Amino acid sequence: MQLNLTKPICFFDLETTGINISKDRIVEISIHKVYPDGKEETYTKRVNPTIPIPAVTTAVHGISDLDVADAPTFKELAKEVHNMIKDSDLGGFNSNRFDIPLLAEEMLRADIDFDMKNRQSIDVQTIFHKMEQRTLSAAYKFYCDKNLDDAHSAEADTKATYEVLKAQLDRYEDLENDANFLAEFSSRKKFADFAGFIAYNKQGEECFSFGKHKGKRVLEVLEKEPGYFGWLLNADFPLYTKKVLTAIKLSQFNNKLG
Repeated sequence: MQLNLTKPICFFDLETTGINISKDRIVEISIHKVYPDGKEETYTKRVNPTIPIPAVTTAVHGISDLDVADAPTFKELAKEVHNMIKDSDLGGFNSNRFDIPLLAEEMLRADIDFDMKNRQSIDVQTIFHKMEQRTLSAAYKFYCDKNLDDAHSAEADTKATYEVLKAQLDRYEDLENDANFLAEFSSRKKFADFAGFIAYNKQGEECFSFGKHKGKRVLEVLEKEPGYFGWLLNADFPLYTKKVLTAIKLSQFNNKLG
């Protein structure tokens, strides 16, 4: 089954220095772009993360400091990556909880404004876990009857993810071949930021999901405790979380002016 698309979708995978969204960096990125007319193209680059790659991480993806010593930094690649994905929805395996948040951090560090306002995200892992409860290698074997021999290679993982999604559409009649449906189906709890520090309540209002103000409306907290905003901006939160908080703060200011 081919994807029914109204706009391009970029399946992508990141190999990184670790799993801390705020502090870790990309060491390899692969993007597989699929167009509504069926055209496909792949972009894969090694990246110098500018920080050491821990040996325990190298043991997982096989990329060492020496392998990326002469590679471009993400800041040098950011514009071409952005140009490839700017018109597209995004897809990946565990991408909603890891790859998209980390990519957003790298983009913002490179001074490129990145958000998900006009795009959908399809997390193939979430669909898989809702349907079968397995890993990517098992998913590839289960849905495509193939072995993922080059697991933890960004390009192999990216293409396998794309093949798994198409096979899922073939297998499950209740899955609609529509990017909006798949994005909604593969999403978990709705958050205003990628890292999950600001959630939406039933009324669609932003609320803190952590700390002493957990469950309270962000606007209400910032109104009653103005110094909390400054603390948040100076604390070790992801850049995208700070961007969302700043937008909420500005909306509060503009409402007062109005």
